[in-house]
Amino acid sequence: MPDLQDEEYIPVRISYVGLVDQVGLEGVVVLKSADGKEFPMRAFSGEVAKHISRFQEGDKGSIPTIYNLVEEIAVMQDLLLVEVHVYKSGTVLRANLYFKTKDGELVLRNYRASDSIALAAYYDIPIKVRKNLFEEPIEG
Repeated sequence: MPDLQDEEYIPVRISYVGLVDQVGLEGVVVLKSADGKEFPMRAFSGEVAKHISRFQEGDKGSIPTIYNLVEEIAVMQDLLLVEVHVYKSGTVLRANLYFKTKDGELVLRNYRASDSIALAAYYDIPIKVRKNLFEEPIEG
């Protein structure tokens, strides 16, 4: 799939999923590289954080409508989600979704990073984060 651009990204795993506030409105996820670098991500819905957590625990029986839509389109078009790349676009985090097709590949660009990470958790596929995000000071 991705090749030259792949050098700009670091493979990560989800090391923590939680909620920032007591009412569960804002989610947080910590992505961790193999060498122990961490990238915390927040300012997304607590609902998405709960989905990520459920998917990680193996509960994939009831998926939200929007993720179900992706699943149905993928099945109908013979697409397989194989990788997610997270990067910064302006002041927000975005992600590209890499699909394998019978004829090659399809890349969907500039989607919400939180939903893309949820899909990666659902499908148990690799997540990669742009290297420069680990180098930038973390604002909170």
